Amino acid sequence: MPKSSRFPKIFAAVTVLLATAGLSTAVSQNSKPVPTGNNTQAASVTRANPNRVRNLQGDAREMERLAEAFMQKKKFPGMAMALVQDGRVLSARGYGVTDIRTGQTVRSDTIFRLASLSKGFAASLTGILVEEQALGWDTPISKQLPAFKLRDYSASQKLTVSDILSHQVGLAKNTYDRDLESSIPYPLLAERLSDAPLTCTPGECYGYQNIAYSLIGDMVFAVTGDFYTHQVEEKIFIPLGMKSATYGRVSLMASGNWARPHSYGGKGWVSGMPNENYYHVPPAAGVNASITDMAIWLNAQLGHYPDVLSPELLRKTHTPLVNTPGELRSSGWRSERLSRAEYALGWRVFTYQGRKLIFHGGAVRGYRGLIAFLPEEDVGIVVLWNSESAAPSALLPAWIDRALSIPGRNWLELDDSGTAAQD
Repeated sequence: MPKSSRFPKIFAAVTVLLATAGLSTAVSQNSKPVPTGNNTQAASVTRANPNRVRNLQGDAREMERLAEAFMQKKKFPGMAMALVQDGRVLSARGYGVTDIRTGQTVRSDTIFRLASLSKGFAASLTGILVEEQALGWDTPISKQLPAFKLRDYSASQKLTVSDILSHQVGLAKNTYDRDLESSIPYPLLAERLSDAPLTCTPGECYGYQNIAYSLIGDMVFAVTGDFYTHQVEEKIFIPLGMKSATYGRVSLMASGNWARPHSYGGKGWVSGMPNENYYHVPPAAGVNASITDMAIWLNAQLGHYPDVLSPELLRKTHTPLVNTPGELRSSGWRSERLSRAEYALGWRVFTYQGRKLIFHGGAVRGYRGLIAFLPEEDVGIVVLWNSESAAPSALLPAWIDRALSIPGRNWLELDDSGTAAQD
C-alpha cells in the first residue's frame, strides 16, 4: 500500500484516540450536580421483596473480623470491602496498607484501580443515552462509525451496540490485548480489527474483549460530541455523588490517598507504579474509585437511585444475552456454587444455588477487584485489592452464603474462631 493512502487512516485513528481517551482527569469542577440522587445515601425505593433476607448487620461485623484475620494470615498489602443490604451500607472500610514500603493505612476513601469493573459504567452510560434517544441498543456501529470494518464487510454492518457490550463481536477472546500491553495505541488496534479473524458472525458467539468493547467510547463521542469519560462523569459520577471516582492514571496518582500496585517477588510483595496501557481503553478498564464510591455504585445497581439509573435500564443491562459456560470452572466457589453462567450488557449473570447473582471481576497489573449482588434479595459486595493474588475472591462466597443462609463453608481457610489456621 502506498504511504500516501495511510494518512487518512492515521488521522482518523488519532481522532478516535481523542474521542475515547477524552478527559482522563478528575470530575470537572465546573460541572453542576444533578439536584436529585446526589447524595451518598441510597434513595429510598418502595418495592415488594418476597426474597427479603434477615438483617445482615451482625454478619457484616463478622465479615469484617474475618477479613482482618484473612489479611493477617495471607499477608496481603491492602484491601477494601463494602457490604450492602436494602439500600444501606453495612460496611465500607479498608484493610492493610496502600504501599508495603510506607505502611500507609487503607481507608474507606483510598482510591483503587477498578480494571474491568469499569465495563458496567459503560453499559449504564449507554442505557442513559438510549433513554435520551441518542442511540439504540440495536443501532449498528457502522451508522456512527462508517470507517469501522471487520474482516467480513457484511459482518461490520450487522455489529450493534448490544453486540459490543455483550462481547458478541465475533472475534477471538481478548483480541489484540497483548498488543495494547506492548503500548500499541488503541486507535491503531481498533483499525486493525479489520484484519482480525472472525470466529462467528457478530451476535452469534461470545468472546471477551477490551479493544472491541471500547468502541462504545467512540460511539458515545459520535452521538454526543463529547468525550466518553466526561459523559460518565456528568451522567453517573456526579449525580450519584461518587466524589472520588475518576478516569486515568494521572488522576489516580494525583489523589492524596491511593493504593499502589503490588507484585510478588522472591522475598515478598513489591510495590510499583501503575501501568498505563489499559487506561487507554476507558470503557473497558479506565475507572478509579474508593470503596465508599463503590458502595454507592453497588446500591445504584440494586435500584436505589432510580433517578439516575432507571428500573428499565437496570432490567436491560442485567438481562443475559449469551451463555459463558467457561466461567463455571475458573475458581473453586464457581464450580461449587454456580449452575449457569451468562453475559448481559457489561455484567456477568450467574445462577448461584438457584439465585440470580450479577457479577464482574477485574484485573490489571498489581490490582484486582470484584463486584457482586443478588438483585432479588437486595444484597451485595465489592472487594478491591492492590495485589495480584486471587485469594480475596473468597470473600464473595463467604458473604453470599451468609445472605442466602447456606450452611458454612470455610472459603477463607480460617479456623472456626476466625483466626489464622496453622499450616
